[in-house]
Amino acid sequence: MKHRSLGQWGIRLALLLLGLTIAHLGVTLFLQSGLGSDPFSVLIQGISLRVGLSFGTVHVIALCALAVAMLLTTRGYVLPGTVVCAFCGGPIIDGFTALLGGFVNPAMAMPLRLVCSAAGCVILAAGMSLVIRSDAGTGPNDLVAVILTDKLKKFQFRWVRMACDGAFVLVGFLLGGTVGLGTVLAVALVGPAAQLAMPVSQRVVDRCTAGR
Repeated sequence: MKHRSLGQWGIRLALLLLGLTIAHLGVTLFLQSGLGSDPFSVLIQGISLRVGLSFGTVHVIALCALAVAMLLTTRGYVLPGTVVCAFCGGPIIDGFTALLGGFVNPAMAMPLRLVCSAAGCVILAAGMSLVIRSDAGTGPNDLVAVILTDKLKKFQFRWVRMACDGAFVLVGFLLGGTVGLGTVLAVALVGPAAQLAMPVSQRVVDRCTAGR
């Protein structure tokens, strides 16, 4: 656990929640476009089909398993925000779906669905970069790319994220998960967009935490 005052943790967790909200707005736009699941969801769907458990159950089990593995094999990555990400993402998506479902849905014309899917990927990446730069913790599935980038050092985050997303999709597809055009867009866009957003997110965090 990093040595910070309660006030410092409060600011960083607030920034994390802001980033998480932005990211899941992107996820909602992506999912409502009806062009495919995000890479990690393809993996979860494939595992769910194989083991006979619900998507939600497998999702929670997978996130908990990743968090435990990271706690045992790394130091300083699993933080309070990791728990926040694991349990708050679903309700945020449900809220945005209720707000936007009547306007953003698979009944839209294909060009609009493509725009929403691509915009969702970019918004997801921007929010994710703020979550990561908050340094308060991030979701276990996103931590995979963060940890590998730190350990490998040779490769930029965007390439590591793309490789991780590609691996999630490949394994999930082989297990029976559904891959769509939106899935391909997510693999291609999220990593590079997140890397571009990292410096901006870092400046936001630095400004909000200056003197704290």
